[in-house]
Amino acid sequence: MTERIVVVGFGPVAARLVDELLPAVRNGLARLTVIGEEAEAAYNRVLVADLGVGRTTASALALSDAAALIADGVDVRLGVRVRRVDRARQQLILSDGTSPGYDRLVFATGSRPVIPNLTGLNPDPAAPVLPAGVTALRDLRDAAVLQTAVAGGKRVVVLGGGVLGLETALAAAEEGATVTVVHNGPHPLGRNIDRGGGAVLAASLRNCGVRVAGNARSTGVEHKAPDGGFSALLLDDGSAIDGDLLVLSCGVRPRTELAEGCGLSTAAGILVDHKLRAHHEPHIFAIGDCAEVRCPDPDCVECRTARGPSGLVGPGWRQAEWLAEYLTLLAAGSPEAELLPALPAELPGVIVLKARGMNMAVAGDVAAEPWDEEVLSAGAADGRPRLQIAQWADPEHGRYVKMTTRAGVLEGLVAVGMPRSAAELVQLFERGAELPADRSLLLRLDGPDQAAASGAADPGRTVCRCAGVSGTAIASAVSGGCGTVAEVSGATRAGTGCGGCHDDIKGIIEKHFQGAAA
Repeated sequence: MTERIVVVGFGPVAARLVDELLPAVRNGLARLTVIGEEAEAAYNRVLVADLGVGRTTASALALSDAAALIADGVDVRLGVRVRRVDRARQQLILSDGTSPGYDRLVFATGSRPVIPNLTGLNPDPAAPVLPAGVTALRDLRDAAVLQTAVAGGKRVVVLGGGVLGLETALAAAEEGATVTVVHNGPHPLGRNIDRGGGAVLAASLRNCGVRVAGNARSTGVEHKAPDGGFSALLLDDGSAIDGDLLVLSCGVRPRTELAEGCGLSTAAGILVDHKLRAHHEPHIFAIGDCAEVRCPDPDCVECRTARGPSGLVGPGWRQAEWLAEYLTLLAAGSPEAELLPALPAELPGVIVLKARGMNMAVAGDVAAEPWDEEVLSAGAADGRPRLQIAQWADPEHGRYVKMTTRAGVLEGLVAVGMPRSAAELVQLFERGAELPADRSLLLRLDGPDQAAASGAADPGRTVCRCAGVSGTAIASAVSGGCGTVAEVSGATRAGTGCGGCHDDIKGIIEKHFQGAAA
């Protein structure tokens, strides 16, 4: 019997799941329905800021072609909202009045932006109403608002010092807008970076033309523009930061309301086990930003320290690929379904920030300082080594490196203004490889004598961490005829996530054609 699979949500993670399920649809094993609230098929939401500053186009962000999916037999429903899930009847109640049934239901509802509780904003998280001149920069319409402001050289105020807010600020400033980042705490990326790295990062932002207002607590939004829109962000010290557009970048929250409404267990996200099944509900799954992998077994050591959804597209794509294989085996009635190894646990994420004249990478736990004896010794029992810190700073030139290691293996890193050192450290961190005893060897990678050798990086290294694509695979695609980043992305999926690897892909393309010309 053909299995009815329904996917709720049509973002980047859902798009990957749909792509991976297409062979089962074509073979008649599954009838697939995908339901999206937006009128557009899935697109790369991570790069909406690039669209907003005019660096890319909406067509370049597209991840799915609704017409092509329909031709393949997928039931694509756009601009439709799921009102509730009837678990007893295994069907959905949709806003268009239809009630499709399911044998397997996948929540891929993603997350929604956090709207701060400020005077002049509607704090309702489920249905915020943002006034004119205020955007959360989440969809294509938000990108159009930012594009108008940037094209007009307007004043843009970014509220929030996270990586997406900083990327938006840097891009808008590079394209001619006057930009101010407002954040609480002494430095941007306060939850991820240490004090020294944060101070150098803030100085680097200023050198890139971005104004930074730290230790600032916002209280309200002023609406005195000629059209009644945003005119200033009000702070608790009585001051105000004037602007023409306010970009809210205060984080996101998993969308769990549908799951909660039908009685599923939730915490930060929809609780699922290591096979992405909702707790005590074998017919329902969750992936991506809305899913929290934390199994119901109280003795599971892995889940004891599990965190909520990562908020990164790469882990969501890996979940989608694993779940597609599992659902295909279930649809085929194969006994191999229950023998399929569980989804591997994700490694800690790496935060990369790249802009013209600026480069930063942060990963793992970097809170400890070199002389925090109590912190460095914590956990060093029963023969377990203590933490060690290697730290180097050159604030005048915007350079900073910190390596937190245990037994020579990185547990955390910060690298600002040191692109080649950062690349090597990230590779060592992801591999769990031991650092050289002389840590200064890594710093020398960014020395002038190393510039000529910078192109000799390991060709097998992972270039696109979101999609897990190596330099070898990209070089092979280029040798096969791909001559642009878009063509490489189409052939390998590299560069379809956060976009941080675009320069590396360009470098591989240029290296290939330089060799051909020679």
